[in-house]
This record gives sequence, structure tokens and C-alpha cells, in this order.
Amino acid sequence: MTEPKAVAEQAEEIRRGLWHVPEAMNALASPAAILLTTSSHQRSWWRLRREAGVQVYAPALVKETEEEPDVRYSEGDLLPGDLLAIFTPGAGTTQHSLLFEGDGGVAFAPDLFVRPVGGALAMTPAQYMHDPEEARRSAEKLLGYEFDVLCHGHGVPVVGGAGDAVRAALSVP
Repeated sequence: MTEPKAVAEQAEEIRRGLWHVPEAMNALASPAAILLTTSSHQRSWWRLRREAGVQVYAPALVKETEEEPDVRYSEGDLLPGDLLAIFTPGAGTTQHSLLFEGDGGVAFAPDLFVRPVGGALAMTPAQYMHDPEEARRSAEKLLGYEFDVLCHGHGVPVVGGAGDAVRAALSVP
């Protein structure tokens, strides 16, 4: 997997210490760790691991990585940043969502959802998923947790009322 050439021109702080970057970026300010949610999200992380001297965490189920992660994790593991690993397959077979339960809750749910600028949250279209029904079950599973912010890999995050946005996305066929 080659490193993306695009560089973010802007970033938005959506909650204290939580930044949304709408494009790939080539640098981070002093990361404590790098947490991959699946193998297709490797991007610049291996270079950043070397430059920042931090560990890379990846799901135990991930097989295709450019380099071996420092730590492998599974559902229920508590990761750096007090992030809880939640197995959420469907978009792919190894995806995990990450949940920070403090400060109203923040969920990071890669590839399950899309939200264009100015649009509503929706499930990722079926043609881009490994198993759309499994993805719906994973999205429903997330509703068992408390979170007010939802960050995902495709579009703008939901800041406030994220659980309701997921419910609404699930109600659309």
C-alpha cells in the first residue's frame, strides 16, 4: 500500500484535543500511539512510527500489513487514549471501532458510515462493503454504547446527537 500524496490544507478541532482532517495528512503533532482499525487504513503510519518513535496497534485479525505492528488487539481491549476496541465487521472482515467513553463519548467507526458536507449520516453503500448485513449489525451494536460524537472515515464527523444519527441511518433501507 503506497503512502498517499495528498496533504491536508486544514484541520478542525471538533472537541478539545480531537481533530478532524478532511484529507490525508503527512504529519501529526507528537502522537502517543498509532491505532489502526483495519489493514486498509495503513497510509503514512509506518513512516510516522519511525519519525515519532511510537507504537502501532492493529487488530489481531489483520493479515495484510506493510510492516508488523508493535501490538495486536482484539475486541474488549483498552488501547492508548482510553479507547475501547469493538469488533465491527461488515465493511470488511477485520474492522474495529474505537470508543472513548469519557466526556460524552466519542466513537470512531471506520467504513460503516458516510456523511457528505451538509448531509445526513448514512450507511456506506452496499457495493463498497464486504457484507452489508453484517455492517448493519455492527452499527446496531454501537448503539449499545454511549457516544455523542461519531468520527468515521468518509465525510464529516457527527458532533452532538451521534447515537440518534446512527439510528436514523439504520432506518433508511
